[in-house]
Amino acid sequence: MSPEGSAPDTIVLLHGFWVTPRSWEHWIDHYQARGFRVLAPAYPGFEVEVEALNADPSPIEALTVPAIVEHFEAVIGELDTPPIVMGHSAGGAFTQIVLDHGFGAAGVAINSAPTEGVAVVPLSQIKASFPVLKNPANRHRAVGFTFEQWHYAFTNTFSEEQSRALYERYHVPASGSIFWGSALANIHPGHDDTYVDYHNDARAPLLFISGSEDHLMPPKIQQSNAKHYKSDTVTEIIQFEGPHLLPSKDGWQEVADYALDWALSHATQAAATRA
Repeated sequence: MSPEGSAPDTIVLLHGFWVTPRSWEHWIDHYQARGFRVLAPAYPGFEVEVEALNADPSPIEALTVPAIVEHFEAVIGELDTPPIVMGHSAGGAFTQIVLDHGFGAAGVAINSAPTEGVAVVPLSQIKASFPVLKNPANRHRAVGFTFEQWHYAFTNTFSEEQSRALYERYHVPASGSIFWGSALANIHPGHDDTYVDYHNDARAPLLFISGSEDHLMPPKIQQSNAKHYKSDTVTEIIQFEGPHLLPSKDGWQEVADYALDWALSHATQAAATRA
């Protein structure tokens, strides 16, 4: 591992809902080719393939946010030095949480789900999430998308052929319980599972990456989430053209390289400041 204070040599990729670590497959190869160790841990129970989860979604129904965060922090905590942490969608929210808990040298949240207190709800997000929220009984189920719902929520700028291929390769149901809990986060007392301290000056640098045509987590959500941070630590936001599944868009390498270069630069600067 890299000496203390040097640039991170490990990248941890956190996946979102309706997909598994398989959705990072091209980024893993890309970053490994640049000489990095790359880890893409699965949610607890997601260690099987996409096909197995679609056949038996019971591990999805049993998911909780604390269990996911605890698992990711255990993976990161076993490393000799802090890694770069990147997350997509719900993985972006988990990236924010683990950074707030003191893990990671820098973080990148791509088309991130919001953390607690971000109350912006664009119409496109309501439509994209309606398959889960339309029925309160879904709070106790694993809820999948039809291809048409997937195309609207994840791949609306892709061709039908490309979208269908990604649907067949990546799609799994999502936890209705977690999604409903997130939807209700701002209307019940006390902290929710996605709480972060927006005034945490010890948090590692964080970059939000937003997809211009994202229906599920639109740019307004990324902008609002970033503005909630009031700490002295670096928090920035940038937008790329593309839908929710930004890591799979044509030209994804530009997004991947920008994310890594930003994280390396800011992690090194933060380490030098602490030294």
